[in-house]
Amino acid sequence: AGPSSSAPPELKIVTLLGFDGIRSIENPRFVSIDIADETYDPTELVLGVEIEGDARAYSVPLLSRHEIVNDVVGGKPIAVTW
Repeated sequence: AGPSSSAPPELKIVTLLGFDGIRSIENPRFVSIDIADETYDPTELVLGVEIEGDARAYSVPLLSRHEIVNDVVGGKPIAVTW
């Protein structure tokens, strides 16, 4: 039942954001561990991914604003979602 349906109001779906309303991150940029240590709070949550020795940390606060990062880790395309 979409917004233009005749379903009772309590059953209608209300869309606040259109298609692609929250933009994904493509080709993310990373900083060195030394810079990350100087910049980020040590208690900040991250999602960690390691594939074939290639390790990445994705900031949960950043993912909360974008919800998905498309990246290549260890030569494999991945989607990191939150």
